[in-house]
Amino acid sequence: MADGVKKDEEFSGTKPVEERHRFDEAKLAAWMAEHVEGYAGPLTVLQFKGGQSNPTYRLNTPARSYVLRRKPFGKLLPSAHAVDREFRVIAALGKQGFPVAKAYALCNDDNVIGAAFYIMSMEEGRVFWDPTLPHVAAPERRAIFTSKIETLAKLHSYDPAAIGLGEFGKPGNYFARQVDRWTKQYRASETEHLPEMEKLIEWLPRTLPAQQRVSIVHGDYRLDNMIFHATEPRVIAVLDWELSTLGDPMADFTYLLMQWIMPGLDGVDLKALNIPTMEEAAAIYGGVTGTSLPDLNWYFAYNLFRLAGILQGIIGRIRDGTAANDKAIESVKRMVPMTKQAWAYAQKAGAAS
Repeated sequence: MADGVKKDEEFSGTKPVEERHRFDEAKLAAWMAEHVEGYAGPLTVLQFKGGQSNPTYRLNTPARSYVLRRKPFGKLLPSAHAVDREFRVIAALGKQGFPVAKAYALCNDDNVIGAAFYIMSMEEGRVFWDPTLPHVAAPERRAIFTSKIETLAKLHSYDPAAIGLGEFGKPGNYFARQVDRWTKQYRASETEHLPEMEKLIEWLPRTLPAQQRVSIVHGDYRLDNMIFHATEPRVIAVLDWELSTLGDPMADFTYLLMQWIMPGLDGVDLKALNIPTMEEAAAIYGGVTGTSLPDLNWYFAYNLFRLAGILQGIIGRIRDGTAANDKAIESVKRMVPMTKQAWAYAQKAGAAS
């Protein structure tokens, strides 16, 4: 079996709910009967294997299946795990025909299952964890990448105010706010002194690029955060909107381009695999949005810094016992190499060593 298939199976699908993630299923069923249109039990609850942020469950009923996303139990960092924001953005985008799950209902009452949560539709299809798509036919690979890139371009084409998301975030100074946010998140869960992170925290705010556009940004737009049609190479649902806000679409797009410089596509024979090059990916995106590619070194340094901030949050949750996936421990091993790589890109962008 190809490694990619193994990886897809390891992270995809469901498992019985872990003891630490259980809740009162009867209470949930009663709440859904009152708040979810068309709901009819009995209810069976399973937990998705993938993901290490907001715990996610599959809810099966005789007629249909749903997905429940909830905040983790226990101590959380400020502003983290805002499931109400996730619900708001998918509800607004769904009305525009953008590929997201159907938003059914939001619950901010901790008394139901112990944490805030929302219910959305269960979209059946394919999730790809390995970007080389080893178990997909070569002609389909380019189409899958094209759909992924065009879907992001579509997201960035909406006027947030026109679709009810004008107050979803502050529109300007996006990179300044993000650098500040992830610096604070890093400090709040810091476990060791990392010289490269200290240098980035000092350098990034001094070298911010000018913001040209404002759009909805997803915040974690990558291949395994979307569901593809079961037989066609097209996106049917973009998942995991936890980090979405208003901001600079170039943050989203350069984050997507990171896949070409990180384990996954870095060093592989793209032509033989029939996967677009980074330049071809930029052309696909630019063909929809009319934008051209900036100098990427600053953006790659920023994106790696931000990923390091996210990883540090996971490390902090391991320390505090609230991480949602045993594989979160692997984040610890990635932290130091990621900060070194981030600083290397900062130096390419002109940072003094």
